[in-house]
Amino acid sequence: MVEERIRRVFAGAGAEGQLHAVPVSVPAPVHGRAGGAGEAGAQPGVREVAVGADDPVVIASIFKVLLVLEFARQVVAGQLDPRERVRVTAADRLGGWGTAGCLDDVELSLRDLAHFAMSVSDNTAADLLLARVGPDTVRLLARELGLERTRIVGGPRDLLESMLAEVGARDEREFAVRYPALPDDRKRRLAVLDPRHTTASTPREITRLLRLVWSDAAGPPEACAFVRDLMIRQVFRHRLASGFPDDVAVAAKTGTLPGLHMEAGVARYPDGACYAIAVFARTRDLAVSRATVDAAIGRAAGIAVGSLRGGGDGR
Repeated sequence: MVEERIRRVFAGAGAEGQLHAVPVSVPAPVHGRAGGAGEAGAQPGVREVAVGADDPVVIASIFKVLLVLEFARQVVAGQLDPRERVRVTAADRLGGWGTAGCLDDVELSLRDLAHFAMSVSDNTAADLLLARVGPDTVRLLARELGLERTRIVGGPRDLLESMLAEVGARDEREFAVRYPALPDDRKRRLAVLDPRHTTASTPREITRLLRLVWSDAAGPPEACAFVRDLMIRQVFRHRLASGFPDDVAVAAKTGTLPGLHMEAGVARYPDGACYAIAVFARTRDLAVSRATVDAAIGRAAGIAVGSLRGGGDGR
């Protein structure tokens, strides 16, 4: 069975995994601004590969898909000017890629904040963009799209402050000293690693979000196209994309926390067929970088989509 093959792939990398893969088609209608009520569990007649697809999972930076979608919708509605300038200062920086790792103040547009948040998972850019579009509007968007089990507790800064408070650190420098000294079982109890207490969803709801975006059902077509364009520009190709042939275009968004490795995206084949995939892996090892786990994510995605195509291994 394909699901058992996928479980063996994760186990071989020292991980437990959840996955949902489904062909891209117009999902069940939704209400509200984009249209509403969510589908619970598998839809009759819809081909899918599901491994723990309805289990709650931490989504980390995958939440940025919803964030940028809301930004794009507000732009199309005339509520925001995408050229509005934002100054990123030392007080805004959270560390990491893009503006998050800059040593000096930089100024850029809201549109470029969205670009950095998606292409290099820039946490500072995402945090500033979230402040501009409003956290509550992102939560409302999740409800409107039928993502009833998706919860957004805040942006990257909120999650960082949660970690600092739990560790008893006043700032990132003190955290860098205190965190490594904690026993692993204490690290694993951090709220940011528990889907009951942090930004979370299910693999099935994440593929639903992707299907809505790819079918222009998550908002105005211009907004959906904007999100798709930014996802295809993501620079990280070591997870989902690694499981597919070079002629398959993979538009995706990663997420990473200690012991958590994930990616969600859409694979488009030369014949035009598209498949939404969400893969989440959890390891006992709390290292942020695990090449074997990243490869397993790609391998599992390739097996799942290969099964949907009637073949194997994403071909």
